[in-house]
Amino acid sequence: MTDANAPYRSIGCSYYDRLEALAVRRTRCTLVFEAEGTERTAAGVITDLFVRDQAEFLRLDDGTEVRLDRLRSVDGVPVTYAC
Repeated sequence: MTDANAPYRSIGCSYYDRLEALAVRRTRCTLVFEAEGTERTAAGVITDLFVRDQAEFLRLDDGTEVRLDRLRSVDGVPVTYAC
């Protein structure tokens, strides 16, 4: 099973709220996430939070899309998975 096809694991409700707040305020942030088995970093403004193929994603202003369960941290705050 490829990384993109792995079952989706929802992030914590309060963490999702944090992402929404960053998007609404158009606050530049730094993301650490996993892509194709490698840890990557991206920085930008979250322009959209959306669902595709039963998984949640975010989109940065440069077009980068990250599946939320692949996030490791945003601005140094580790992702949580409990609501």
